[in-house]
Amino acid sequence: MLKFPATISLLAASLFAWPASASPSGAAIASQDPAIVAAKVENFLARQARSYPGSSRVTVNMPGVANQPACKQLHVYLPNGQRLQSRMTVGVRCMAPVEWNTRVQANLNIQGYYYVANHTIQPGHTLSLSDLTGREGDLLSVARGVVFDPSQAVGYVAKYRISAGGVIKSSALRDPDSIARGQQVRTEARGVGFVATGEGKALEGGAPGAQIQVKSSSGQIVSGTVLNSNTVQVIM
Repeated sequence: MLKFPATISLLAASLFAWPASASPSGAAIASQDPAIVAAKVENFLARQARSYPGSSRVTVNMPGVANQPACKQLHVYLPNGQRLQSRMTVGVRCMAPVEWNTRVQANLNIQGYYYVANHTIQPGHTLSLSDLTGREGDLLSVARGVVFDPSQAVGYVAKYRISAGGVIKSSALRDPDSIARGQQVRTEARGVGFVATGEGKALEGGAPGAQIQVKSSSGQIVSGTVLNSNTVQVIM
């Protein structure tokens, strides 16, 4: 039978006696404080909420990270390009000294004003402030694209019928200088020393600066840039 010196036997015994939470130097490995992670998530969502015109309130469920080593560099993010919602999952990644990743549940409420039609609005109507009524609520609970600022609607033209009490969406409005699909337009082609004009039918809608196609009176389809509500500059 092989015999080992007593000093080696004692060293081996001491190695097996080290607790899992201790480093070889004898110092305990600190675990991650869940409150620090929760505070990081709360601050992150509060910053994201500033893109909305309202006051925000964030509540974060305490994350289960007490079994993770303490992190010196936390990165908070929205998984898969997720947009802000009333109830959501937020990702937290530790970058150093030991990498780990977790998900945290949070609730977000943004109180502010959005706008609805105070009467039925017909297509082609140019909106004024008297057409709108402000309502207060959680801006994350209303439909996407709802108008939060009257300046986003006043002076714009309704593209289709908006029922009384219906929310005003930016997708339901068009720039007064834009061209609607199917509209008769004036075409204008410019070259060196000449300007040629004609008429046609817009095959697409677009705001000033947009590229659209127009079917000319001769039946030819041309592309051009919207200049105003009735003129398209043909690309030569």
